[in-house]
Amino acid sequence: MMSAESVGFSLLLLGLLLIIGKWVRVGTPLLQDLFLPSSLIAGMIALIIGPEILGRILDIQIIPSRTLETWRYLPGLMINIVFAALFIGKKIPNVKTIWRLAGPQVILGYIISFGQYVVGLVLSIFILAPVFGMNPMSGALIEVGFVGGHGTAAGLRETFVEVGFAEGGDLAIGLATVGVLGGVLIGIGLINWGIRKNKLVNQFQSTDRSVLERKGIIELDTREPAGFLSTRSESIEPLSLHFGYIAIAILLGYSILQGMIYIENVTWGAMTGVYLLKYIPLFPLAMLGGIIVQLVLDKIDKHNTIDRSLINRIQGLALDILIVSALATLSLTVIGENLMPFIILALGGILWTVFAFVFLAPRILPDYWFERGIGDFGQSMGITATGLLLMQVTDPDNKTPALESFGYKQLLLELFVGGGLFTAASIPLIFQFGATSILIFTSTITIGALIFGLVVYGRKK
Repeated sequence: MMSAESVGFSLLLLGLLLIIGKWVRVGTPLLQDLFLPSSLIAGMIALIIGPEILGRILDIQIIPSRTLETWRYLPGLMINIVFAALFIGKKIPNVKTIWRLAGPQVILGYIISFGQYVVGLVLSIFILAPVFGMNPMSGALIEVGFVGGHGTAAGLRETFVEVGFAEGGDLAIGLATVGVLGGVLIGIGLINWGIRKNKLVNQFQSTDRSVLERKGIIELDTREPAGFLSTRSESIEPLSLHFGYIAIAILLGYSILQGMIYIENVTWGAMTGVYLLKYIPLFPLAMLGGIIVQLVLDKIDKHNTIDRSLINRIQGLALDILIVSALATLSLTVIGENLMPFIILALGGILWTVFAFVFLAPRILPDYWFERGIGDFGQSMGITATGLLLMQVTDPDNKTPALESFGYKQLLLELFVGGGLFTAASIPLIFQFGATSILIFTSTITIGALIFGLVVYGRKK
């Protein structure tokens, strides 16, 4: 049973691991070359010294069981903060403006994301289920792990449990780890290929990063502020104010979710016996709550008390905690018991995403296809930061519209996939309506988006 003391110790130990992860990265050139975040390294260290590896080999308990129990709750809590903060402090333009700037990338993002469902469901229906006895819901794991990343995979753990596919959470987190590593390694390889084949509009000379840049440390005289104070501390601590706005967003999301569940219970759920909304996690609705908070603040906050940089700091802290705790509690036993299906899903997801970048991106993105598409590739394999990293390598001086389009794309993409509404609902949808029905649905969207992209944007080249 957890106590206040055990919870506090668990958080302190997690902080210690983050520091260890950072200094391991500082002292390891290979990890610097792989652009691995310190939180990922810290999580891997926790996994190694935990009960799944060293604990089993040496038959000792290095990390207390109560600490692991606390860490298992953290991803589901932290993901709500990450998604609630997505749009707070950002100017939300109208849909027409977003579409004008980022329409082609939105379409490509949908093709990649829903295509990952198609690939996963085909593998699930025709190979994984009949040959390995896997649950048909395994067809959703590629998109959940790759486009969704560690946050979404960990946030959906409880959903996997509720629909009777408990091992799905660990498999999704494992795929997210493969996606992050693959996104960086394959992405850098694609960039080198693009340079050799003259695929980039603005060719650049690849220069070595400085020693401090490789270590992930900003030089003292070039450091930027982490945020700006919008309120006086004697009134309210600015960080507290920004956390309060995020809390309101999560509460709004919770209220929306509970209202939807109530409506389902007294309407179509009672009539048909099909209950879907009770399986949907909170975090996509927390994202909607964040949009509502920002729209209201745009109307009433005359003093501009929101500072996006402070929101980013809270969001970044939550994401670091999430990644460490999710990896630390990953079950390698589950992955080992399903190793061949895991490998098949990983290879299927990688091959489809590479194909989409190499063959579809140049036919859909009307200009600067490599600089813009490499960001979509990185995000679709790992996390948004991977996409930003790869774009920074190809367009270090922001001479192309890649970064701006990538940013606007998130507003229409992450609302539905990559941890959005459809990603959260995909597991319950397969559970309620079957893998074949969802395969038909996702195939229709993928083909429709592909035709639209080729016909509408392909002609604009």
